[in-house]
Amino acid sequence: MLGNTVVKLSIENNSAALLARIEKEAGTSVNLCYQCGKCSAGCPVAFAMDYTPRKVIRLLQLGMVDEALKADSIWICATCETCSTRCPRGVDIASLMDTLRREALAQGKITDKKVAVFNEAFLDGVRSFGRTYEAGLLMKHNLKTGQLFKDAELGLPMMSRGKVSLFPHKIKARNEIKKIFDRVNKMGGE
Repeated sequence: MLGNTVVKLSIENNSAALLARIEKEAGTSVNLCYQCGKCSAGCPVAFAMDYTPRKVIRLLQLGMVDEALKADSIWICATCETCSTRCPRGVDIASLMDTLRREALAQGKITDKKVAVFNEAFLDGVRSFGRTYEAGLLMKHNLKTGQLFKDAELGLPMMSRGKVSLFPHKIKARNEIKKIFDRVNKMGGE
């Protein structure tokens, strides 16, 4: 019985330390939240989430950090900041969701590998061209996820309407973007 109690306390201490680090990185405290629900009521993608923003905060308040890291909700979040703006206590929920995504990536707790591939392809495009290169993003994502012709029928109509370009457009200040990526890498990011 004592062994189980020691293991449980160890897990709780690890969760508390992880939560403290997440809060510090996000620049906010989950203990400020009193569960009013304004964040979830205003969230434009809450209907698709397994846990609404309010419930993600509650998981963190209860020390269920691992459960929050495994939630689909952190990947569905559009980071539109409606929740953060509506919060009467100033909890930056959008920043917490972003921090949870980064932590889930670092720990390999990704619910859908396609999300990680999309994230990588998107950032590679921004790193290379200074902006999103949609056709390249789609091709890289489809190639890495084994869905070679997914949405291919949409390409030609979008190109003919000028919505997507076959070749990437590069911005003038690409070296400024490179500096941002270099700073993030020095800070330990990816």
